[in-house]
Amino acid sequence: MTILPIRPGLEDETPYGAPELEVPARLNVNENPHPPSQAVIDDIAQAVARAAGGLNRYPDRDFPALRQALADYLGAESGVRLAGEQIWAANGSNEVMLHVLQAFGGPGRACLSFTPTYSMYPEYARDTLTDYVTVERRPDFSIDLEAAGERMRELRPAVVIVTSPNNPTGTALPAADLREILAVARGSGPAGADGAETDCVVIVDEAYAEFRRPGVPSALELLADNPHLAVTRTMSKAFGAAGLRLGYLAASRELVDVLRIVRLPYHLSAITQAAALAALAHREELMGQVASLRAERDGLVDWLRAQGLTAHESDANFVLFGPFADRRAVFERLLADGVLIRVVGPEGFLRVSVGTPEEMRAFRDSLGAVLTAG
Repeated sequence: MTILPIRPGLEDETPYGAPELEVPARLNVNENPHPPSQAVIDDIAQAVARAAGGLNRYPDRDFPALRQALADYLGAESGVRLAGEQIWAANGSNEVMLHVLQAFGGPGRACLSFTPTYSMYPEYARDTLTDYVTVERRPDFSIDLEAAGERMRELRPAVVIVTSPNNPTGTALPAADLREILAVARGSGPAGADGAETDCVVIVDEAYAEFRRPGVPSALELLADNPHLAVTRTMSKAFGAAGLRLGYLAASRELVDVLRIVRLPYHLSAITQAAALAALAHREELMGQVASLRAERDGLVDWLRAQGLTAHESDANFVLFGPFADRRAVFERLLADGVLIRVVGPEGFLRVSVGTPEEMRAFRDSLGAVLTAG
Protein backbone atom coordinates (compact mmCIF):
# COMPACT_ATOMS: atom_id res chain seq x y z
CA MET A 1 0.00 0.00 0.00
CA THR A 2 1.39 3.38 -1.05
CA ILE A 3 1.07 6.25 1.43
CA LEU A 4 1.60 9.61 -0.23
CA PRO A 5 3.25 12.48 1.68
CA ILE A 6 0.22 14.77 1.47
CA ARG A 7 0.77 18.23 2.91
CA PRO A 8 -0.58 18.58 6.47
CA GLY A 9 -4.00 20.19 6.41
CA LEU A 10 -5.13 18.58 3.15
CA GLU A 11 -5.83 15.08 4.48
CA ASP A 12 -9.62 15.40 4.70
CA GLU A 13 -10.15 18.02 1.99
CA THR A 14 -12.22 17.38 -1.14
CA PRO A 15 -12.11 19.21 -4.50
CA TYR A 16 -14.34 22.26 -4.89
CA GLY A 17 -17.21 21.96 -7.32
CA ALA A 18 -20.92 22.42 -7.82
CA PRO A 19 -22.92 19.53 -9.34
CA GLU A 20 -22.50 19.23 -13.12
CA LEU A 21 -25.67 17.55 -14.37
CA GLU A 22 -27.28 17.53 -17.79
CA VAL A 23 -30.78 18.80 -17.04
CA PRO A 24 -33.15 21.08 -19.01
CA ALA A 25 -32.71 24.02 -16.61
CA ARG A 26 -29.19 24.45 -15.18
CA LEU A 27 -29.57 27.30 -12.71
CA ASN A 28 -26.91 26.51 -10.11
CA VAL A 29 -23.61 28.20 -11.06
CA ASN A 30 -24.66 31.72 -12.09
CA GLU A 31 -23.75 31.39 -15.76
CA ASN A 32 -25.12 33.64 -18.47
CA PRO A 33 -27.76 31.39 -20.06
CA HIS A 34 -27.35 32.91 -23.54
CA PRO A 35 -24.71 31.36 -25.81
CA PRO A 36 -22.60 33.63 -28.03
CA SER A 37 -24.07 34.72 -31.34
CA GLN A 38 -22.75 33.26 -34.56
CA ALA A 39 -20.89 36.52 -35.24
CA VAL A 40 -19.05 36.24 -31.93
CA ILE A 41 -18.32 32.55 -32.53
CA ASP A 42 -16.94 33.28 -36.00
CA ASP A 43 -14.69 36.10 -34.80
CA ILE A 44 -13.33 34.00 -31.94
CA ALA A 45 -12.71 31.09 -34.30
CA GLN A 46 -10.81 33.32 -36.72
CA ALA A 47 -8.75 34.89 -33.94
CA VAL A 48 -7.88 31.49 -32.49
CA ALA A 49 -6.91 30.21 -35.95
CA ARG A 50 -4.52 33.13 -36.39
CA ALA A 51 -3.03 32.51 -32.94
CA ALA A 52 -2.66 28.80 -33.73
CA GLY A 53 -0.26 29.69 -36.50
CA GLY A 54 2.23 30.80 -33.86
CA LEU A 55 1.78 28.06 -31.29
CA ASN A 56 5.43 27.09 -31.66
CA ARG A 57 6.23 30.32 -29.80
CA TYR A 58 5.47 31.17 -26.20
CA PRO A 59 2.63 33.69 -25.70
CA ASP A 60 3.23 37.28 -24.66
CA ARG A 61 4.02 37.09 -20.94
CA ASP A 62 2.44 40.42 -20.05
CA PHE A 63 -0.27 40.55 -22.79
CA PRO A 64 -0.41 44.38 -23.13
CA ALA A 65 -3.03 44.32 -25.90
CA LEU A 66 -5.47 42.35 -23.78
CA ARG A 67 -4.80 44.47 -20.71
CA GLN A 68 -5.52 47.64 -22.65
CA ALA A 69 -8.70 46.15 -24.14
CA LEU A 70 -9.91 45.25 -20.64
CA ALA A 71 -9.10 48.77 -19.42
CA ASP A 72 -11.07 50.22 -22.34
CA TYR A 73 -14.02 47.98 -21.50
CA LEU A 74 -14.02 49.06 -17.84
CA GLY A 75 -13.95 52.68 -18.97
CA ALA A 76 -17.05 52.11 -21.09
CA GLU A 77 -18.83 50.05 -18.43
CA SER A 78 -18.08 52.13 -15.35
CA GLY A 79 -16.79 55.47 -16.59
CA VAL A 80 -13.45 54.93 -14.83
CA ARG A 81 -10.49 55.41 -17.16
CA LEU A 82 -7.50 53.18 -16.45
CA ALA A 83 -4.17 52.46 -18.09
CA GLY A 84 -3.45 48.98 -19.38
CA GLU A 85 -0.65 48.73 -16.82
CA GLN A 86 -3.31 48.88 -14.09
CA ILE A 87 -4.91 45.64 -15.29
CA TRP A 88 -3.89 42.07 -14.56
CA ALA A 89 -5.52 38.92 -15.95
CA ALA A 90 -5.35 35.17 -15.43
CA ASN A 91 -7.23 31.93 -15.99
CA GLY A 92 -10.42 33.01 -14.25
CA SER A 93 -10.73 35.39 -11.32
CA ASN A 94 -9.89 32.34 -9.17
CA GLU A 95 -6.30 32.48 -10.39
CA VAL A 96 -6.21 36.26 -10.00
CA MET A 97 -7.23 35.85 -6.35
CA LEU A 98 -4.63 33.15 -5.89
CA HIS A 99 -1.98 35.54 -7.25
CA VAL A 100 -3.06 38.13 -4.68
CA LEU A 101 -2.74 35.66 -1.80
CA GLN A 102 0.59 34.39 -3.15
CA ALA A 103 1.91 37.93 -3.30
CA PHE A 104 0.59 39.31 -0.01
CA GLY A 105 -0.41 36.33 2.13
CA GLY A 106 1.58 33.32 3.28
CA PRO A 107 2.66 31.76 6.57
CA GLY A 108 2.13 34.02 9.55
CA ARG A 109 -0.23 36.28 7.61
CA ALA A 110 -4.03 36.46 7.52
CA CYS A 111 -6.87 37.05 5.08
CA LEU A 112 -10.11 38.51 6.46
CA SER A 113 -13.54 38.20 4.86
CA PHE A 114 -17.22 38.46 5.79
CA THR A 115 -19.58 35.49 5.88
CA PRO A 116 -21.75 34.25 4.32
CA THR A 117 -19.73 34.76 1.16
CA TYR A 118 -18.03 32.90 -1.70
CA SER A 119 -16.89 29.46 -0.56
CA MET A 120 -13.61 29.51 -2.52
CA TYR A 121 -11.97 32.23 -0.41
CA PRO A 122 -10.85 29.87 2.36
CA GLU A 123 -9.38 27.59 -0.30
CA TYR A 124 -7.23 30.40 -1.73
CA ALA A 125 -5.99 31.03 1.79
CA ARG A 126 -5.39 27.33 2.47
CA ASP A 127 -3.44 26.86 -0.75
CA THR A 128 -1.14 29.79 0.09
CA LEU A 129 -0.72 28.83 3.78
CA THR A 130 -2.53 32.01 4.79
CA ASP A 131 -4.77 32.10 7.88
CA TYR A 132 -8.41 32.65 6.95
CA VAL A 133 -10.52 34.65 9.40
CA THR A 134 -14.13 35.80 9.06
CA VAL A 135 -16.52 38.32 10.55
CA GLU A 136 -20.20 37.42 10.47
CA ARG A 137 -22.46 39.73 8.49
CA ARG A 138 -25.57 41.27 10.00
CA PRO A 139 -28.94 39.51 9.46
CA ASP A 140 -29.56 41.74 6.41
CA PHE A 141 -26.14 40.62 5.07
CA SER A 142 -24.58 44.07 5.43
CA ILE A 143 -21.12 44.32 6.99
CA ASP A 144 -20.90 45.32 10.64
CA LEU A 145 -18.35 48.10 10.18
CA GLU A 146 -17.56 48.44 13.87
CA ALA A 147 -16.85 44.73 14.22
CA ALA A 148 -14.88 44.76 10.96
CA GLY A 149 -12.74 47.66 12.09
CA GLU A 150 -12.01 46.09 15.47
CA ARG A 151 -11.02 42.80 13.82
CA MET A 152 -8.79 44.51 11.25
CA ARG A 153 -6.93 46.50 13.89
CA GLU A 154 -6.54 43.43 16.10
CA LEU A 155 -5.65 40.90 13.39
CA ARG A 156 -3.65 43.18 11.07
CA PRO A 157 -4.51 41.08 8.00
CA ALA A 158 -2.48 41.29 4.81
CA VAL A 159 -5.62 40.95 2.67
CA VAL A 160 -9.28 41.84 3.21
CA ILE A 161 -11.78 40.40 0.72
CA VAL A 162 -15.13 42.11 0.23
CA THR A 163 -17.59 40.76 -2.33
CA SER A 164 -19.96 43.17 -4.08
CA PRO A 165 -22.47 42.02 -5.15
CA ASN A 166 -21.96 39.32 -2.56
CA ASN A 167 -22.28 35.65 -3.41
CA PRO A 168 -24.57 33.94 -2.36
CA THR A 169 -26.71 36.83 -1.07
CA GLY A 170 -26.66 39.18 -4.10
CA THR A 171 -26.23 42.25 -1.90
CA ALA A 172 -24.00 45.17 -2.94
CA LEU A 173 -21.68 47.01 -0.57
CA PRO A 174 -22.52 50.73 -0.19
CA ALA A 175 -19.69 53.02 -1.32
CA ALA A 176 -19.63 54.72 2.09
CA ASP A 177 -19.02 51.36 3.79
CA LEU A 178 -16.17 50.56 1.41
CA ARG A 179 -14.60 53.95 2.08
CA GLU A 180 -14.65 53.23 5.79
CA ILE A 181 -13.05 49.80 5.30
CA LEU A 182 -10.36 51.35 3.10
CA ALA A 183 -9.67 54.01 5.73
CA VAL A 184 -9.27 51.43 8.50
CA ALA A 185 -7.07 49.33 6.20
CA ARG A 186 -4.48 52.11 6.05
CA GLY A 187 -1.76 51.21 8.50
CA SER A 188 -3.57 48.06 9.64
CA GLY A 189 -1.56 45.55 7.61
CA PRO A 190 1.12 43.22 8.94
CA ALA A 191 4.50 44.64 9.87
CA GLY A 192 6.83 45.03 6.92
CA ALA A 193 10.25 43.41 6.57
CA ASP A 194 11.87 46.28 8.47
CA GLY A 195 9.01 46.63 10.94
CA ALA A 196 7.45 49.43 8.92
CA GLU A 197 3.70 50.00 8.97
CA THR A 198 1.80 48.63 5.97
CA ASP A 199 -1.72 48.89 4.58
CA CYS A 200 -4.09 45.93 4.20
CA VAL A 201 -4.72 45.09 0.56
CA VAL A 202 -8.50 45.40 0.11
CA ILE A 203 -9.89 43.23 -2.67
CA VAL A 204 -13.41 43.96 -3.90
CA ASP A 205 -14.67 40.95 -5.85
CA GLU A 206 -17.02 42.34 -8.50
CA ALA A 207 -17.66 39.16 -10.46
CA TYR A 208 -21.33 40.15 -10.84
CA ALA A 209 -20.91 43.92 -11.04
CA GLU A 210 -22.40 44.29 -14.51
CA PHE A 211 -25.74 43.11 -13.12
CA ARG A 212 -25.93 45.81 -10.44
CA ARG A 213 -28.99 48.04 -10.44
CA PRO A 214 -28.83 51.61 -11.82
CA GLY A 215 -27.24 53.98 -9.35
CA VAL A 216 -25.12 51.32 -7.62
CA PRO A 217 -21.49 52.41 -8.09
CA SER A 218 -18.49 50.24 -8.81
CA ALA A 219 -15.51 50.14 -6.45
CA LEU A 220 -13.47 51.13 -9.50
CA GLU A 221 -14.46 54.72 -8.73
CA LEU A 222 -12.30 54.61 -5.57
CA LEU A 223 -9.12 53.26 -7.17
CA ALA A 224 -7.45 56.61 -7.82
CA ASP A 225 -7.33 57.55 -4.13
CA ASN A 226 -6.62 54.11 -2.72
CA PRO A 227 -3.47 52.35 -4.00
CA HIS A 228 -4.17 49.49 -1.56
CA LEU A 229 -7.49 48.70 -3.34
CA ALA A 230 -7.90 46.12 -6.09
CA VAL A 231 -11.12 45.27 -7.95
CA THR A 232 -11.56 41.87 -9.56
CA ARG A 233 -13.86 41.12 -12.49
CA THR A 234 -14.54 38.19 -14.81
CA MET A 235 -15.70 37.46 -18.33
CA SER A 236 -17.53 34.35 -17.06
CA LYS A 237 -20.79 36.00 -16.01
CA ALA A 238 -22.15 39.01 -17.88
CA PHE A 239 -19.98 38.28 -20.92
CA GLY A 240 -21.32 34.76 -21.20
CA ALA A 241 -17.79 33.38 -21.50
CA ALA A 242 -17.48 31.00 -18.55
CA GLY A 243 -15.77 28.46 -20.80
CA LEU A 244 -13.09 30.98 -21.76
CA ARG A 245 -11.70 31.20 -18.19
CA LEU A 246 -10.62 34.83 -18.18
CA GLY A 247 -10.63 36.85 -14.98
CA TYR A 248 -8.91 40.14 -14.33
CA LEU A 249 -8.06 42.76 -11.74
CA ALA A 250 -7.80 46.56 -11.74
CA ALA A 251 -5.47 48.25 -9.25
CA SER A 252 -2.54 50.61 -8.92
CA ARG A 253 0.46 49.87 -11.13
CA GLU A 254 2.49 49.12 -8.00
CA LEU A 255 0.07 46.42 -6.86
CA VAL A 256 -0.18 44.89 -10.33
CA ASP A 257 3.61 44.72 -10.62
CA VAL A 258 3.77 42.65 -7.44
CA LEU A 259 1.35 40.12 -8.97
CA ARG A 260 3.63 39.82 -11.99
CA ILE A 261 6.32 38.47 -9.66
CA VAL A 262 4.30 35.45 -8.51
CA ARG A 263 2.56 34.48 -11.74
CA LEU A 264 3.87 31.41 -13.55
CA PRO A 265 5.73 32.15 -16.80
CA TYR A 266 3.40 32.39 -19.81
CA HIS A 267 0.39 31.59 -17.63
CA LEU A 268 -2.14 33.03 -20.10
CA SER A 269 -2.08 31.09 -23.36
CA ALA A 270 -2.00 32.69 -26.79
CA ILE A 271 -5.34 30.99 -27.52
CA THR A 272 -6.98 32.50 -24.44
CA GLN A 273 -5.59 35.94 -25.23
CA ALA A 274 -6.86 35.80 -28.80
CA ALA A 275 -10.33 34.55 -27.82
CA ALA A 276 -10.71 37.18 -25.10
CA LEU A 277 -9.70 40.02 -27.43
CA ALA A 278 -12.21 38.82 -30.03
CA ALA A 279 -14.99 38.59 -27.41
CA LEU A 280 -14.21 42.08 -26.08
CA ALA A 281 -14.67 43.49 -29.57
CA HIS A 282 -18.35 42.47 -29.23
CA ARG A 283 -18.83 44.01 -25.79
CA GLU A 284 -21.92 46.01 -26.76
CA GLU A 285 -23.72 42.92 -28.08
CA LEU A 286 -22.75 40.78 -25.14
CA MET A 287 -23.66 43.44 -22.60
CA GLY A 288 -27.03 43.88 -24.30
CA GLN A 289 -28.10 40.63 -22.65
CA VAL A 290 -27.56 42.10 -19.20
CA ALA A 291 -30.65 44.33 -19.25
CA SER A 292 -32.96 41.39 -19.99
CA LEU A 293 -31.34 39.30 -17.25
CA ARG A 294 -31.75 42.14 -14.75
CA ALA A 295 -35.44 42.42 -15.65
CA GLU A 296 -35.89 38.65 -15.32
CA ARG A 297 -34.15 38.76 -11.91
CA ASP A 298 -36.33 41.57 -10.57
CA GLY A 299 -39.46 39.80 -11.77
CA LEU A 300 -38.28 36.62 -10.06
CA VAL A 301 -37.84 38.45 -6.73
CA ASP A 302 -41.40 39.77 -7.00
CA TRP A 303 -42.78 36.32 -7.84
CA LEU A 304 -40.97 34.60 -4.96
CA ARG A 305 -42.26 37.18 -2.51
CA ALA A 306 -45.78 36.71 -3.87
CA GLN A 307 -45.47 33.03 -2.91
CA GLY A 308 -44.84 34.04 0.70
CA LEU A 309 -41.10 33.44 0.59
CA THR A 310 -38.24 35.71 1.60
CA ALA A 311 -36.32 36.78 -1.48
CA HIS A 312 -33.46 39.19 -0.98
CA GLU A 313 -32.89 42.16 -3.27
CA SER A 314 -30.12 41.24 -5.68
CA ASP A 315 -27.57 43.17 -7.71
CA ALA A 316 -26.29 39.93 -9.24
CA ASN A 317 -27.71 37.38 -11.68
CA PHE A 318 -29.07 35.13 -8.94
CA VAL A 319 -31.54 35.29 -6.07
CA LEU A 320 -31.30 33.84 -2.56
CA PHE A 321 -34.70 32.67 -1.31
CA GLY A 322 -36.36 30.68 1.47
CA PRO A 323 -36.53 29.73 4.23
CA PHE A 324 -37.46 26.06 4.03
CA ALA A 325 -37.62 23.56 6.87
CA ASP A 326 -35.88 21.04 4.61
CA ARG A 327 -34.12 22.84 1.78
CA ARG A 328 -32.46 19.64 0.57
CA ALA A 329 -35.89 18.10 -0.04
CA VAL A 330 -36.94 21.14 -2.08
CA PHE A 331 -33.70 20.94 -4.07
CA GLU A 332 -34.29 17.25 -4.81
CA ARG A 333 -37.91 17.85 -5.87
CA LEU A 334 -36.85 20.54 -8.34
CA LEU A 335 -34.04 18.35 -9.64
CA ALA A 336 -36.56 15.56 -10.29
CA ASP A 337 -38.35 18.06 -12.54
CA GLY A 338 -35.12 18.84 -14.42
CA VAL A 339 -34.38 22.09 -12.58
CA LEU A 340 -30.93 22.31 -10.97
CA ILE A 341 -30.41 25.06 -8.37
CA ARG A 342 -27.91 25.40 -5.49
CA VAL A 343 -27.99 24.47 -1.82
CA VAL A 344 -25.80 27.26 -0.43
CA GLY A 345 -25.90 30.17 1.97
CA PRO A 346 -27.67 30.51 5.32
CA GLU A 347 -29.48 27.48 6.68
CA GLY A 348 -32.89 27.01 5.06
CA PHE A 349 -32.13 29.07 1.96
CA LEU A 350 -31.51 28.16 -1.66
CA ARG A 351 -29.99 30.09 -4.56
CA VAL A 352 -31.25 30.16 -8.13
CA SER A 353 -29.43 31.65 -11.10
CA VAL A 354 -31.36 33.75 -13.59
CA GLY A 355 -31.85 31.77 -16.78
CA THR A 356 -33.77 32.13 -20.00
CA PRO A 357 -37.51 32.87 -19.82
CA GLU A 358 -38.14 29.19 -20.57
CA GLU A 359 -35.86 28.05 -17.78
CA MET A 360 -37.45 30.47 -15.34
CA ARG A 361 -40.93 29.19 -16.24
CA ALA A 362 -39.73 25.65 -15.51
CA PHE A 363 -38.36 26.84 -12.17
CA ARG A 364 -41.57 28.64 -11.19
CA ASP A 365 -43.75 25.69 -12.24
CA SER A 366 -41.66 23.23 -10.25
CA LEU A 367 -41.30 25.39 -7.12
CA GLY A 368 -44.97 26.36 -7.30
CA ALA A 369 -45.91 22.67 -7.24
CA VAL A 370 -43.66 22.13 -4.20
CA LEU A 371 -45.22 25.04 -2.34
CA THR A 372 -48.74 23.92 -3.21
CA ALA A 373 -48.02 20.40 -2.00
CA GLY A 374 -46.76 21.86 1.29
